[in-house]
Amino acid sequence: MKAIAFNGSPRMERGYTSRLLSSLLKGIKSAGCDTELFYTNSFSPLPCSCGSMHCWDIEPGICCIKDDLQLIYQKIRESEILILAAPVYIPLPGGMQNLINRLCPMIDPVLSIVDGRTRAKLRAGWKTRKILLVSTGGWWEKENFDTLVRIVRELAEDASVVFFGALIRPHVHLMFDRGVPTEEGKDILLKVEEAGCELVRKETIDDALLNFISRPLISHERFIETWNS
Repeated sequence: MKAIAFNGSPRMERGYTSRLLSSLLKGIKSAGCDTELFYTNSFSPLPCSCGSMHCWDIEPGICCIKDDLQLIYQKIRESEILILAAPVYIPLPGGMQNLINRLCPMIDPVLSIVDGRTRAKLRAGWKTRKILLVSTGGWWEKENFDTLVRIVRELAEDASVVFFGALIRPHVHLMFDRGVPTEEGKDILLKVEEAGCELVRKETIDDALLNFISRPLISHERFIETWNS
């Protein structure tokens, strides 16, 4: 099994998103799954600019934009697990938004109705079975991630691929003290690694594990007081 991960944080390996994603990939590797990691800021995918739906109607499955993403498409096709990782912006960092838009070639526009929604299917030749979101944010509540979760869920369901869920970490900065994980931060990172292992071995991530990873580290009131000071 192969997993391919994209980190959309502009801070790349220096960001909090990278700290969680690294632990997740460590757990995935320990379960015997090959992994490959790309930073969107390294290859800077260009925006989708083809209003003619070239990848659907003219050259099915082929993106007409000739940039570095062309070299990566084949790696995505060959990976059973697709991991999209990004911090909460408004709503996404630009590179990650461009990448998601440029995944349109994976979708074959043969339509059906699923639970009252119009859905397409995964194009033949793509091995993608599951899509997982990893996201970090500075604000206190988990609801701050709702827009990102909805975007990635829609991508998965539009391609009739399993949305594996969202591994989210609110007020992520409180996991660290001057860049070093606190004791609570260490516990969370270990649970993220465990989640990566479960993703491969059990093909599920236990809700209790996800809840531990995203649990509050401070009261909402104390968070607001500290932030504003």
